[in-house]
Amino acid sequence: MSKLLDGKKVVCADDDMEILALVTRHIKSLGATVVEASDGEAAFEKGKAETPDLFILDVMMPGMSGWEVCRAIRDEDSIKGAGIIMLTGIGERLNEMTSPLYGADAHLDKPFDLDDLERTIEEVIAQRSE
Repeated sequence: MSKLLDGKKVVCADDDMEILALVTRHIKSLGATVVEASDGEAAFEKGKAETPDLFILDVMMPGMSGWEVCRAIRDEDSIKGAGIIMLTGIGERLNEMTSPLYGADAHLDKPFDLDDLERTIEEVIAQRSE
C-alpha cells in the first residue's frame, strides 16, 4: 500500500462518527497522523494548533459549516497553505459549484469510494507541493 501521506498531518472533520472513523482509519493507513474533529469550530481550532498539511471537511456540520471552516483556513496565515478536500452529501452539482468559492482544492460527494478519496488526496498534495 502507498504511503502517500508519510509524515503528513491531516485534520478530518465530520459530525457522522462512522464516516469520521472510516476516513481516519484510511488516512492513517496512508501514513498520516490524523487529528479528528466532530464540528467546524473544533476542526478550525485544531488546525491552527496542529498546522496540518491537509484538511478533509464535511460540509454540513454543527456550528461552522465545512465551507465556513474552509474560508477561515484560507484567511489564517499559519494554515492557509494546507490542502482542503470537502466531503458532502448535499448533491454533486451544488458541491461542485460551491466548494471552489470557499477555497477548497477538491470535493467528493458522499457516498464516496476510498480509492477516489486516495486519488483526490494525491492530486491535492501534488498541487499544494508545486
